[in-house]
Amino acid sequence: MEAGAHVTMIQRSPTIVTRIDSLLPAIEIYDTDAAAPKPPTELADLLAASIPSRLMPQFQAPLIAAIKAKDAAFYEGLRKVGFLYNFGDDGGGFVTRGMQDPSGFYIDVGASELIINGQVSVRSGVSVAEIREHSVVLSDGAELPADFIIYATGYQKVAQSGAILSNEIIQKLGPIGGIGSGVRSDVGPWVGETRNVWKPTRQRGLWFHNGNFGLMRFFSRILALQIKARHAGLPTPIYGLA
Repeated sequence: MEAGAHVTMIQRSPTIVTRIDSLLPAIEIYDTDAAAPKPPTELADLLAASIPSRLMPQFQAPLIAAIKAKDAAFYEGLRKVGFLYNFGDDGGGFVTRGMQDPSGFYIDVGASELIINGQVSVRSGVSVAEIREHSVVLSDGAELPADFIIYATGYQKVAQSGAILSNEIIQKLGPIGGIGSGVRSDVGPWVGETRNVWKPTRQRGLWFHNGNFGLMRFFSRILALQIKARHAGLPTPIYGLA
């Protein structure tokens, strides 16, 4: 845009959008620059990890309600230009979406304003049907001239794509990630904790991490202790197996 390009975003489905300024109060326990005393990082991590998955949506509900009210004009601006957004299938926002299937959300640091003020155009609820030499044809029949296409839409879990692991191991492991909520790509039945992550798996010697820096910081110790327990001959049963 700064170089004179006209940008059009093709949006197939709604996105959970949360402004970074509205999110910061929710993670205030990590704000070491705040005036009020804050708990040590280790305690903050423990507090964040102590909320059961089943209760997370209702814990997030007051925050989501406050964000909706505070940023009503912001969301109205997105709606007016046709950008599709929601707050998750269970109303828990990006936090519960991240537990279920870490995709389809955006922490806004400025791009949404470009959409609202028209610097980035949006065509929502459609997909790309055909790519021609100098244009893109959408599923509704519209044809957009295009000199350059950036394909950045969705993802496939690498560990289960066959790019790294054999099909035999993939079948042995079962789903990796998600909690069995039954929404989007998080198939049931309900498990309640992240599947095959930070714990022993059915494939001996294979362990998985998942999540952001804070999750890695907290759960890496738990994973390391389990590995050490196995080397010490202590029982570390695989979750869900008799």
